Amino acid sequence: MHFLPDRVMNAVWAYFDQASEHYGTEWPIAYRTSVEERLKTLDSLGVRAFPALVYPHKPGMAASLNAWARDFAAVTPGCVSSGTFFPEPGAASYVREALEWGTRIFKVHVQVGDYDPRSGELDDVWGQLAEAGVPVVVHCGSGPIPGRHTGPGPMGEVLRRHPQLTAVIAHLGMPEYAEHLALTSYPNVHLDTTMALTPFTESLMPFPRDLVPRLADLQDRIVLGSDFPNIPYEYAVQLTSLESLELGDDWLRAVCHENGARLLGL
Repeated sequence: MHFLPDRVMNAVWAYFDQASEHYGTEWPIAYRTSVEERLKTLDSLGVRAFPALVYPHKPGMAASLNAWARDFAAVTPGCVSSGTFFPEPGAASYVREALEWGTRIFKVHVQVGDYDPRSGELDDVWGQLAEAGVPVVVHCGSGPIPGRHTGPGPMGEVLRRHPQLTAVIAHLGMPEYAEHLALTSYPNVHLDTTMALTPFTESLMPFPRDLVPRLADLQDRIVLGSDFPNIPYEYAVQLTSLESLELGDDWLRAVCHENGARLLGL
């Protein structure tokens, strides 16, 4: 789930408008509407709690995005306060401030930010989040296109330094699914389902069928994700794709509600 300042969201949408150039496939935004309309859509879909999941693509953005997200959550029913960070001087300070504000989840995007999560400027940040038990959604997989620091290796080293970190690996770690699932050897690592298993993603980076039993085994570690509004299909497609795995009602209930509610303290 993403809500961003208008100028930032418009830049994201402009990038997706050139998806054929970037990804080799078109990526029409399914919910390209005003903030008000998007909130009404979520309400109509039965979404009762969600984070804005802001993230920067360059230095100097994160602190202001944190302030924006805090203010947005304060006036938006159902929105859980989220934050972000970037490897830069002051990161530890503004993350500490965000935690003091009551921020309940963070988001970072290794590919978009084009940085190494092992950066020394982030070591204290990861430590703070591990100590606070606050989850951080990390896009570290190499999909839809690889970056200089994507893949399970760099984030795996972060977890070796901070083994108690509550990391939520976005997109089931696509396309390095097995390698990112293996990171659940750390006690607080989760993975979210964002775009994974949908027909759109299966045509590009299919999830190996022999890994489906691992998803069943990790019932308490898999969390529903959507990437709303920036998805090229209707929101319900993610849900029907999970249902098609035939892992049972208890699994669906845990993935689509209980695990996320627990991580967010709802």
